[in-house]
Amino acid sequence: MSDQPNSPFQIKLPLVLFIGLAAGVLIGSNITSRNASPGTGDDMQKLREVLGLIKEDYVDTTNTAPLVEEAINLMLEKLDPHSVYIPASEKVQANESLQGNFEGIGIEFNIFQDTLVVVAALPGGPSEAVGLRAGDRIVKVNDKNIASIKLTNRDVQKLLKGPKGTEVNIEVLRRASRTPIQFRIIRDKIPQYSIDAAYMVGPDVGYIGIQTFAKTTHEEFRKALKELRGKGMKKLILDLQNNGGGYMDQAIAIADDFLPA
Repeated sequence: MSDQPNSPFQIKLPLVLFIGLAAGVLIGSNITSRNASPGTGDDMQKLREVLGLIKEDYVDTTNTAPLVEEAINLMLEKLDPHSVYIPASEKVQANESLQGNFEGIGIEFNIFQDTLVVVAALPGGPSEAVGLRAGDRIVKVNDKNIASIKLTNRDVQKLLKGPKGTEVNIEVLRRASRTPIQFRIIRDKIPQYSIDAAYMVGPDVGYIGIQTFAKTTHEEFRKALKELRGKGMKKLILDLQNNGGGYMDQAIAIADDFLPA
């Protein structure tokens, strides 16, 4: 928690939280090792024994590294749609959208049960402009069927990223529609702003919407908070609807601002 006794940004005010989807992939938090939770020792021993048997007794020489990667993915598939594993080889691509401008169609996405799902269409981006929505399932890209096949983050980046001005055609399934919907999207430079809205909604009530927890989110949040307090804000609506997640340390830093010193 904050060790600053009198932080000028400490909010000791009534708070209304409109919290929607704010899970997503939490990365870049410099997590090292943690002590195993009680009861996990037996589970780990089972895994070690299975890997040992495969290495020693399986009829063919087997590289167990891909098996471990697949086992991790299968375990996380049993959890919620926002629990995903990003291997080291894909970390750069996963971090890119949280660290600055990039060129593409401007979506946050998740891969759930071999389906590419839109988590959010980034404000001001080309996907938002054509009407792509959170929850849309992308099944085709440039007439190529991508439904029910093994996709990685890198695969999706190759399909959707590209130079500004180039075109990509996608087909999506949407719950409210009985038939697939086609979109023609022109790639563009995607500016990354964590705070998509900050304004007064009443004489003493402020509103801040956070669309993602990026590298500079806490800094942006404090700046917006200071401006609203200068306008007389005494209560705050913090809106995390459609927040696709991001850096854990940024989310923790913002939460820390609401707690007493």
